Amino acid sequence: MMDKLKKFHAYATERAIKTFAQTALATISIGASGILEVDWLNVLSVSSLALVMSLLTSVLQYDRVPVSE
Repeated sequence: MMDKLKKFHAYATERAIKTFAQTALATISIGASGILEVDWLNVLSVSSLALVMSLLTSVLQYDRVPVSE
């Protein structure tokens, strides 16, 4: 059981971090023509929501997705 929990934690964490980064990149690129024009609070907010949604989705589909050893 503990081995399965460790694998789930590794899977869910990696997936959530990737989702956070992808969402941040997408949010930064929308409407900003320079680094000073980026609404960083909005980027953090939207990316954090995507991270939470990714973790919740991981709970739903973990047993259906093969996890590499």
